[in-house]
Order: sequence, then C-alpha cells, then structure tokens
Amino acid sequence: MTLHRRAALLAAPSLLIGAKSLRAQAFPSRPLRMIVPYTPGGVSDITARLIAEPMAAALGQPVPVENRAGADGVIGTDVIAKATDGHTIGLVSVGHPVNAAFYRLPFDTIRDFTFLSLTTRTPLVLCAAKGFAANTAQELVDLAKRHPPGHLTYAGTAGVVRLAPLLFAQRTGTQLTYVPYRGSTQAHPDLIAGRVDVMMDTVPAALSHIQSGSLKALATTGAQRAPQLPDTPTLGELLPGFEASTWGMVIGPANLPVPVVTRLHREIVAALNRPEVLDRHKTLGAEVSTLTPEQSRDFTIAEMEKWGAAARAAGIQPQNAG
Repeated sequence: MTLHRRAALLAAPSLLIGAKSLRAQAFPSRPLRMIVPYTPGGVSDITARLIAEPMAAALGQPVPVENRAGADGVIGTDVIAKATDGHTIGLVSVGHPVNAAFYRLPFDTIRDFTFLSLTTRTPLVLCAAKGFAANTAQELVDLAKRHPPGHLTYAGTAGVVRLAPLLFAQRTGTQLTYVPYRGSTQAHPDLIAGRVDVMMDTVPAALSHIQSGSLKALATTGAQRAPQLPDTPTLGELLPGFEASTWGMVIGPANLPVPVVTRLHREIVAALNRPEVLDRHKTLGAEVSTLTPEQSRDFTIAEMEKWGAAARAAGIQPQNAG
C-alpha cells in the first residue's frame, strides 16, 4: 500500500465526519416542511403558523405549514415518521401518545420520532349544567357514590377528553358512563340541558358557557389554577398529582442529527417566546411551555404510560386506525 493511499484511508473517517458536520451547519438547505396532522383552526395549527414565520426568518428558508388530517392525527403523524428528506417536522398534540391506547399504529410512538420541544399546555375544566346537583369535584364523587355505578354520565369526544374523566373515576373509586360525541359543539347543548351530567373540556372551549352561567366549573385539571378561572380549584387539590391537559409538541422523524436538533429547538423556543406569539396564545387560553428535546421525549413517554394505563383499566382495546 502506498503512503498516499494509506494517508487517504486514515483521513477518510475524519473527512466523513467533517462532511456530516458541514451538512448540519448548512441546515436547512431548502424549505422546511411543517406537518400538522389536524384540520386548520385548532391550537396546534395556530401554533404551527405562529412559529413558522419567525423560524423561517431565522433559518433562512420558508417553513410552509401543511395540514394532513385524518384518523385522529395518525395519517399526518405517519407522514412525519416516514419522512426521509431531512427537512420535515410536525406539530402534534396530546393525541400522539394517547392514540397508542386507541389504535394499532403504523409507527412506534417513541422510537420513530425525534422530539424537539413542547410548545403549549391547555388545561381542561370539569363542568356541568348550572342546575346539576354537585358544585365541586368532591360533591361529584359523593353523588356518584350514592348512586349505582355508572348512573352518572360524562360527555367525551376523543383522546384525553375521553380518558381524563376515566382517570378521575379510577382515582376516586367511582364509575361514570361514557357518552360519545363527535366534538365539543355537539356535546355542549346536551350538557347545558342536563341530558348528560358532566364533561371535561378544554378551558377555552367551555369558558363562554361558564361565563354566561349556563355551565358551572367544578374543577380544572392543570398543575395550577387556570388564569381564566382563578376561583376554581384544581383536581390536584383533591387528588394530589392529578393533571390532565391538551398540549402541543414539535417532532421530527427518528435520528435527526444532534446539531440539527439543537438548532431547531433553539429556533422553536425563540419563536414561541416572541411577545406577539405569547399574547396570541393567551387569547387562545393556552400557556406557552417548552422543554428540552430530552425532556420532551420523557414527557411523551410518561403521558403514553399514564393514558395507556387508564385506557387498559377501562377495558379499551386498540383498534385499527382509519
């Protein structure tokens, strides 16, 4: 082997590392696609659009937002998981770990993704019609225990809005009967009329009905009291450690290079903390809340375990997504 060839072979690994580093430094080299696996207009979609513009300015490339809704977010999330262009990310919700309890998924909820940052948290509110017999969460528990199991009903749509009342019932030794609805707007008239007893909905979705007096708030589900309902206690005050919220998170496909993850995390956090973005989320009833990539992954695992355990305890079996 010649001296020149030996030197070239020895230099090859360092040249490869250098090329990879250069590619990471040059990232992004083209537009960065932001997938939102839900229909336009929700908090996840609004957050994605709010951060896309400042991210584009910082990264020097457009960040178009693409809605790929269907199957409670599974279709669009699968697009993120299978992206191989190195320039696809997405903004998912609490439905990402919750879907593992309801569906047989075409991807692994944790292993097939790189977690970039939590974006927002939005608490739920346990509410009932103004004439409902209970005025607090404890009174609801007492009422449920005075009746046969399952006598009281709760309205639910999907995901955490369905599972949070189940977790509450499991923690309090009670039983509530699930009444399914396609969405909050379909459930609210029956809740107001007393045809269904209680519901856990997001604070922004229920707030106008609470403020008008047609619904009353029994408790909220965040770690702290909701700013919009400061006089309403949290369920954690009754059940230490109880917390349930909807949230958003930016993710990418698995195995994004560390320098790319670091850069994206930095720009996501910077975009979220712009004054106009913070103010817009306040009007939505959502709190901007970020975590490091490692913390975001651990948070998602914990959410998957919590809601999966609640679903299994209720006898919910995963079905085919579609």
